[in-house]
Amino acid sequence: MTTKDKRVVLAYSGGLDTSVAVRWLTHEQGMEVIALVADIGQGGDWAATRERALAAGAVEVVVVDAVDEFARDFVGPAIVANARYEGKYPLVSALSRPLIVRHLVEAARQHGAGAIAHGCTGKGNDQVRFEVSAGALAPDLQVLAPVRGWGLTREQSIDYARRFGIPVPVTKDSPYSVDQNLWGRTVECGVLEDPWCQPPEEVFCLTTPVATEAKEMVVSFERGLPVALDGRPLPLRRLIEEVTATVGSFGWGRIDMVENRRVGIKSREVYECPGALALLMAHADLEDLTLERDLSHEKARLEPRWAELVYDGLWYSPLKLALDAFMAESQRHVTGDVRLRCEVPGRCFVAGRRSPVALYDYQLATYEAGDAFDQSLSEGFVRLWGLGVQTWAARQEAE
Repeated sequence: MTTKDKRVVLAYSGGLDTSVAVRWLTHEQGMEVIALVADIGQGGDWAATRERALAAGAVEVVVVDAVDEFARDFVGPAIVANARYEGKYPLVSALSRPLIVRHLVEAARQHGAGAIAHGCTGKGNDQVRFEVSAGALAPDLQVLAPVRGWGLTREQSIDYARRFGIPVPVTKDSPYSVDQNLWGRTVECGVLEDPWCQPPEEVFCLTTPVATEAKEMVVSFERGLPVALDGRPLPLRRLIEEVTATVGSFGWGRIDMVENRRVGIKSREVYECPGALALLMAHADLEDLTLERDLSHEKARLEPRWAELVYDGLWYSPLKLALDAFMAESQRHVTGDVRLRCEVPGRCFVAGRRSPVALYDYQLATYEAGDAFDQSLSEGFVRLWGLGVQTWAARQEAE
C-alpha cells in the first residue's frame, strides 16, 4: 500500500462522530488521518479542537478560515433564491457541505491523499451532499464513510470515546448533535427524536429572549444582496452576525419541523435561524416592490426547486448552475431598503420598504381623485380578458 493509499483527509467537526472516526480510521484501518476543520462561523476554541483531533490519532490538523467564502459563495446565492427547503428550512447545513468538500479536495491534493472522509451516518442527508459533491469535484478520490460502516449506536460511540480517552463534548445525559455555522444552528438526537415532545429550552442558544424594548433595523440591498445595516456598509458576514444577534435576542427565529430527508426518512428537526429568516423575509419583501409580475411569479416557482437541489446535495449540478444564472439575472433591480421591526415577545416583521427603482407608483395605485390611472380603459380590458371563459360558458348553456 502506497502512502497515498494510506492517507485520508477527514472533514473534522470536533464532535463525537468525527472524533471517534479519527481513531477508528487510524487504529482499525491503518490510515494516516489529516483532520480538516472548516471555520464557517460556528465559533469554538480551535486550539482545543486541534488537541482533540491529535488526541484521537490525527497526524495533522488543518484549520481553514472559510467564513467570508461561505457568506459570499454560498449564503449569498441562498438569499437571492429565497431558499427554504419545504418552505421552512433555510439550508443551514446543506449550504456548508459543498464548501467543506471543496477544501477537502484541495487538502487531499496538497497532502498527497488518495481519499477524503466524512463523519455522516447512513440515515442522514449529509452523506449524500459530501459524496455527490466529491464526485463532481474529484471523481478520482475515494470517499470513506466510517460512521456508516462501523455500526455503532450513538451511546456506543460515547463509550468508545471514553474508553480510548477521546475528549468529546457529548454525554449520555446531554446527547444532542449540534451543527452550527454563520447561517444558523441545527439540533438533533435525544428527546428531540420524539416529535410529540416540545424542545427543552436547553437546546437553544441563538434565540434566547433577553430584549425588553422594541427595535428597528434598516437592511439595505444592492442587486439582491444585503450590503448595509442602518446605513453602515458591512461585509455580508458581519451583517449576518449582527442581524442574528439582534433578532435572536427577541427569541425569534426557531423552527421545529418534520422534514423529508433525501433517503426517504421523515425526521424531526429543530433549527435556530434568526438572522437567516429575517434576511430572507426582508429580501423577499423587497422583491415584491421591485420585480416585474411575470418574473416574480416564475422566480417563486423556481425557488423551491433551487432549495431542493441544494438540500439533495446537487450544488455542483448543471441544473443548479443554470438556475443560478436565472436567479442572478432576476436581481438586477432588487435594490433598496427594508425596515425590520422586532418586538417583545418574539416578533419580527417587515415594517416598511423603499427602492429607487420600485415598480410601485403611487399615482397609479392611489384611489384619491386626480390619479394617473384611466379607469375607463379597464372596461374593454376586462371584456377581452374574460372573452374565452364567456364563450365557453355560452357553449355549456347551449348543450
